[in-house]
Order: sequence, then C-alpha cells, then structure tokens
Amino acid sequence: MSKDKKELKTSDLRVPSDLSSNATKDLSPALTTLLADVFTLYLKTKNFHWHMSGPHFRDYHLLLDEQAEQIFAMTDDIAERVRKIGGTTLRSIGHIARLQRLSDNDADFVTPDDMLAELHDDNKRLTGFLRETHELADEHHDVATASLIENWIDEAERRSWFLFETGRKRG
Repeated sequence: MSKDKKELKTSDLRVPSDLSSNATKDLSPALTTLLADVFTLYLKTKNFHWHMSGPHFRDYHLLLDEQAEQIFAMTDDIAERVRKIGGTTLRSIGHIARLQRLSDNDADFVTPDDMLAELHDDNKRLTGFLRETHELADEHHDVATASLIENWIDEAERRSWFLFETGRKRG
C-alpha cells in the first residue's frame, strides 16, 4: 500500500475534536489500556460467576452477575470516548491481551473466598488506573472524560466494598 493511501485510510478514522492533538495522543492510549483492563475484569468476573460453587452459590452468583453487567456497561462508553476525542481503540482479543494490566485467572478451580478476594483486589487496582487516567484528563482539560471516570470510580469502589464485605470472615 502506498504511503498516500495509508495516510488517507488513517485520516478517514480521525474525528475532529476541540481537544489538542497532544490530548488525543495522550488520552487515547490511556483510555484504550483502561478499556483492556475493563474487558479483562469483565471476563474474570463472568468466569467466577460461571464457576461459583458452595453454600453461598446463589448470592455470590447473582452478585458477580450484577457486577459483570456494570463492568461491561463501561466498555462502550470508554471506546466511544476514545473515538470522540479523535483516537482509535481496541481491535481484537489479542490487542486486549497486549495491553491489559490485570491478570487473567485460568485455574481449574478457585474457592469462592479466593474469587471474592481476587475480584476485590482487581477492582481496587482498576480504581487506581481510573484515578491515573482522570489526572491525565484533568491535565488536558477534558472535562467529559473526567466526568465519566468519576462515575466509574464510584462504581468500582462500590464493587470493592461489596466484595470485601461479602468475603469478610466473621470472628
């Protein structure tokens, strides 16, 4: 493919934005990496939802399904935000795997307590990633991205809280 055709195809994806080109250059990859983490957390939450067992099966199964729905709801908003500011985002599962900072869990068996603890830790880490991205949005005066992230921080903190309290051992 010639350089002109490649530039034309790339430019076809650019969306005009009132943010600076530096904002797009900085925020697009940060949001795309965040999106990879959100997909990773979504799939892990669904994995644990599908493989839950034990005396609290129903409660934990429903809790994780509810949390997975909330996490999945973030994905389209993040990807569309990247496009609105003039960037491009995830294209494949392989792309997610290259960017994700949260770990997968492919174990054949995980105890319910370990599932809750791992998801609690992952949601706390996600909260940290959200705060970092919020700071970047603030640096570039991207109020819309910062506003979305503020809601996602609240949701992640709530998920962390529920997972902590559900997994808390009583004395």
